Amino acid sequence: MAKLSTKDLLQAGVHFGHLKKKWNPKMSEYIFVERKGIHIIDLNKTLKELEHTAAAMKQIAYSGKKIMFVATKKQAKEIVKKAAQSVNMPFVTERWYGGMLTNFATIRKSIKKMDQYEKMVKDGTINNLNKRERLMLSRENEKLERTLGGIAQLNRLPAAVFVVDINKEHLAIAEASKLNVKTFGLVDTNCDPTKVDFAVPGNDDAAKSVQIITDYLVNAIQEGLDERKADKDKEKPVGAKAENDEDEADAIVNETEKVTTKKAAAKKTEEAEEDAE
Repeated sequence: MAKLSTKDLLQAGVHFGHLKKKWNPKMSEYIFVERKGIHIIDLNKTLKELEHTAAAMKQIAYSGKKIMFVATKKQAKEIVKKAAQSVNMPFVTERWYGGMLTNFATIRKSIKKMDQYEKMVKDGTINNLNKRERLMLSRENEKLERTLGGIAQLNRLPAAVFVVDINKEHLAIAEASKLNVKTFGLVDTNCDPTKVDFAVPGNDDAAKSVQIITDYLVNAIQEGLDERKADKDKEKPVGAKAENDEDEADAIVNETEKVTTKKAAAKKTEEAEEDAE
């Protein structure tokens, strides 16, 4: 994974915080200085926390568990959606439904509705409905696809949640914390970093800032997935060898049985000939 530098973060505008009057005092340890009424984030600390967060995400991915990406703000949703899709992770970028984690069983029912609709389209049973019913089903499915499509393949609760702007996505953070799901967040100077388990201080409003942070974390996840696959592939030859040994043993047994059968048949023939004489 390519290393980031403070210069890379600086060029992406990660250091820009909010106006001083909007700051959260709990972010004081991550603030470097104030310039023209705007807080400037300490990029050395951002880099440190980013590497710490990336290492944790990599480990979760290596274990085969899922990390849910959440970002519904306009400048971040497409970036986060593409990033999550690139590593086959669930995402929410349109709207956070209350109870999406705490009432996961009900959300799964809505996802099953989407599956049923797709099945009806594939097998043609939807054509048995009248035009009005087809239109209503189509509209309902489009709405569900837009809001829940990103978690359609999620069969159980994720192991962690990554959020861009923890103030805006406070419901996601609250639900994850209630269920002891690990929380990662890109936190600006107006946020409370103690609300997440892993806080990456940085500008959560600029697209470039969100992009560079998200890409770095996704690369770490991909590394974890690649290492998991590589380790599994290493184990396969051992199993394959065992199967080959078993096949070879079976072949030897079968051949031995054939030889024994032939000998027995030959002996009976000899005995029969002796009796005939």
